[in-house]
Amino acid sequence: MNDPAEIALDGGRSNRASAVSAGLALVVVVIAVMWTIELVDSVLLDDELQGNGIAPRERSGLEGIAFAPLLHLGWPHLIANTIPFLVLGGLVSLWGWRRWLAVTTIIVVVGGIATWLVARSGIHIGASGVVFGYFGFLLAAVFYERRLWPVVPAVIAIVAYGSAVVAGIAPTEGVSWEGHLFGALAGVLAAKVTASRE
Repeated sequence: MNDPAEIALDGGRSNRASAVSAGLALVVVVIAVMWTIELVDSVLLDDELQGNGIAPRERSGLEGIAFAPLLHLGWPHLIANTIPFLVLGGLVSLWGWRRWLAVTTIIVVVGGIATWLVARSGIHIGASGVVFGYFGFLLAAVFYERRLWPVVPAVIAIVAYGSAVVAGIAPTEGVSWEGHLFGALAGVLAAKVTASRE
């Protein structure tokens, strides 16, 4: 006869695996949406959608907070963001799909609002703000959660993208370094707000 404790443990592992799988699926779905939008924009709309990003301190640019992460300045920009979005978003999904969704929402909204308030004039678009947010979350989760395992994804993130993140928040002409910086800070906030101390 099976021990009820073993059955409960197996059930917990199964639920966690399902939550992680669902989170990974959401990451892939978002990437598919980004690629579909870029295909439609470049082929059918002559890049018209690129103007729908965050326009700092302009009322019409507020709606760009929601759209900016899905829009890119052409294929090279999208390709450059896709792999880190997949890797770091996948690491965040280790906390499950609900946590991934909460973290992503906080990064998009808080990072986007801060960019709208403070960033230079122009149109700010691209998923890199969310990517930097995931990086910030992964590092901050080590400090905000009373568990050991978040150290592993944090180390992976640092090794894979640490130098790129440092370079990405340095003020650079033609790069939305403000979006990167505020995205990373929003990720830290997301780690604090959603922290699990089980």
